[in-house]
This record gives sequence, C-alpha cells and structure tokens, in this order.
Amino acid sequence: MGRLFGTDGARGVAITELTCETAMQIGRAAAMVLTEHKTDSGRARIFIGKDTRISSDVLEAALVAGITSVGVDVQLLGVVPTPAVAFLVKKHGADAGVMISASHNSVEYNGIKLFAGTGFKLPDSVEEEIEELILDNPQDIRLKDGCDLGRVSVLSDAAEEYISHLESTADCHFDDLTVAIDCANGSASVTAEKLFTRLGAKCHMLSNTPDGTNINLDCGSTHLEKLCRFVTENKCDLGIAFDGDADRCLAVDDSGTVVDGDKLIAVISNYMREKETLNKDTAVVTVMSNLGFHQYMKKNGINTVCTAVGDRYVLEEMLKNGYNIGGEQSGHIIFLDYATTGDGQLTAVQLLSMLVMCGKSLYRLTFGIKDYPQILHNVVITEDKKGKWDKTPAITDVIKEAERSLGDNGRVLVRESGTEPLLRVMIEGVDDSAVSFWVNEIVSAVEKELCGNTEA
Repeated sequence: MGRLFGTDGARGVAITELTCETAMQIGRAAAMVLTEHKTDSGRARIFIGKDTRISSDVLEAALVAGITSVGVDVQLLGVVPTPAVAFLVKKHGADAGVMISASHNSVEYNGIKLFAGTGFKLPDSVEEEIEELILDNPQDIRLKDGCDLGRVSVLSDAAEEYISHLESTADCHFDDLTVAIDCANGSASVTAEKLFTRLGAKCHMLSNTPDGTNINLDCGSTHLEKLCRFVTENKCDLGIAFDGDADRCLAVDDSGTVVDGDKLIAVISNYMREKETLNKDTAVVTVMSNLGFHQYMKKNGINTVCTAVGDRYVLEEMLKNGYNIGGEQSGHIIFLDYATTGDGQLTAVQLLSMLVMCGKSLYRLTFGIKDYPQILHNVVITEDKKGKWDKTPAITDVIKEAERSLGDNGRVLVRESGTEPLLRVMIEGVDDSAVSFWVNEIVSAVEKELCGNTEA
C-alpha cells in the first residue's frame, strides 16, 4: 500500500503518529481530489463521522480546518458507525465522506477512512493521488480566503436516518428473541439499542457507555469472553458483538460458543440460496477463511471465491462479478443489496431475521460447520523491517518447509498487516500439533531475523 494509507485508510497512534497536521493535509488533499470533477453548480460538500475515542474530536477539528480551507463545505454527522457515513453520503448526494476511527484497535490509535460520493471506499489509485498531492506536490494545494472558505454545519438526524435504513432491511420482527448486545463502547452505542428494540428484540446492552477512553477495552468483537458468559448465565438466545466503529459483527450462540464471520457468511448464504436471493449461488471470502467453511459451502451447493485479506478486495470482487454477499472471518460482512461497505448492525439484522424465519437456533444452524485447527500469531515489527520478510531466506525457507510438511492437510499464510506494524503468521491444518509446531518455527525465524531476537 501507499505511504499514508494502508488497507483501511490512514492509521496510527493518534496525535503523535497520525498527527493533527497530517489530518489537516489529508482533509485538504482529499477535498481537492474528490471534488475536482464536480459537475453541478452547487457547493462541494463532505460529510464527517467519528467514533467515541478521545482523539476523534481533535482529528475532526483538524480535518474540518483542512477541508474548509480549500473551499469545500463540511457537514458533521457526530458519533456514528462507519457504514452510516457510507450510507448517508450516497443518500444525500455528498461529494465524499470521512470516518474518523481505528475500528477494533485500542484507544491510543485512530484512523481516517475516506468514501467517494457513491458510498464506496476509495480505490488504491485515488488514495495514491491524494498521497502524491500531500507528499510530492503540496504546492498544488490551493487555499481559499474570505467568502470562498468552506462552511461547517451539522446533519442533526444522521444516526436516526441510518437506524431507519437498517430497520427497513429486516424481513420480520424479533419479538421472541432475547439478545445480548456488546457495543464495544464505540459507535454502536448510539444506534444499536434503539434499532433492535424497535425491531422487537428483548435487548441486554453491554459496553454501551463510552467515556472516550474505554473503546474496545476488554469488550466488543475482539474480546468476547464477557459476552459468552453473559449469554449463558442469562439464558439469551444469542449474543452480538460489534467493534469500535460497528463495521464488523461476531455472534455467540446460546451455548456460549463464538460464531465467527466464516460461519455467519455460511449460514446466511445458505438461507439466501434457499430463498433464491444469492446471486450466482456464490459468496466471496478471503484466504483466511477456514477449510471447514469451504467444506460446508461445497456440501450445500454454494460456490466460494477467495480474495486477498481486506474487505476492499472482497468488495472489488463482488462488484466485478455481480455477487451480493461477501466478507471476512473477522466479521466484516458486505450485503451489497443494502450497503456499499461492511456493516456490523446490518449483519446482525440479517442474522436475526434468518433465525426468526427459519425457526432454528444459531447453535443448530452452525452445528455442521467444522473448525479445522487454525493458529494466527502476530509478530510486532518496526517500520524499517516492513516489506522484508519475503526477501529473507531464513524466513522463506522455513515457510516452504512447513508447506511441504503439511501438504494437502494444511496451509500457510504469512502477510503484513495493512493497518498495524505486524507480521501475521497463520497456519491451518487437520493436525493440531503440526499446526502449533510450524507456527512456532516460523515465528521464531521472524523474531530472529526481523526483531533482533538472537535467542529465538
């Protein structure tokens, strides 16, 4: 990816890495690039949403300064989920949208995600154009003054409009369901309770009191232990967990077992196939999806297409070939009939609709999906070590040896994170001990060669 943008926008430790100056520059450059082809006579306009982090207000102010300084108007959406920005930009005909969030990351991080006026995330080529303007051609940024400055206003019903949209996608009401909902002290805290209560569910709300510092803190889709206990102790039908900006969703069945994105995509795709609404009988996933998922899909006559890791690559494949469901094991799921990006609450609405219409529990629906042993280990690397792992023979030789050893009974996936300074090592196979052994071997090689750990 580029020098500022990773696989999901610009991200870093807020203020010290993702600085106010950088945010202002992104605002200026993005406003110029994304509004330069505006054809109507109205003023250019960009929407800004944010999550609940303490740094989001600071970065919002910097983005507003940047965008308005080049003559583009801003409308503030306040705290909303990321997919709300995508929806509202398209609905209101804004020229672009910005979401301030670091998604599932802890509070010290923050990020800037950009959306085109169509509601879709920007392609790499447009992000690269914005980067070039900031880093290579800053002299081309044209500042305005006087009455030519952009104006700032508030879209006061932003959250309500988004809730109403999600409500309209439900096939039924959820009157007989008791649901525990973990909002990760993030964006879903302003929308989830109202949405699911309106749809008739009896809701137990968890981690829905954000204070600026507790987003994703031992809660949400990356910390499911509390939700699992709550579901079983309170005899809920299921639990739902969102991340900080509510663009991903994971579930917990009534036995307290986690249901990941693979299984959600599997059972919802099968339901859509039975309703004859699954385009081309195909779902799009990434290379991270479990072998058990692929076996279930094949058994049920559903085709799967795999992409590189990242919901943007899933979306590109869906748009290219006309598929209408796709997503990731992590819970980013895209329903292209209703949304232009991954949406955690939309996923939950579709899931609950399916449970009511089928008259079956989540446990029963997912019972036949086998989980093959899969271990993911993240190795922290420094900035100067990025892009070197696949050019280091001591690492690549171990990877090749692992692939030979596992053969058809497993697979190895090593990749750099697009949003964090991490090298991700994932191995999957039928033999748990073999999976553990080769993960340790590859991680040891990485730590020795790229982290200076001579004892590894």
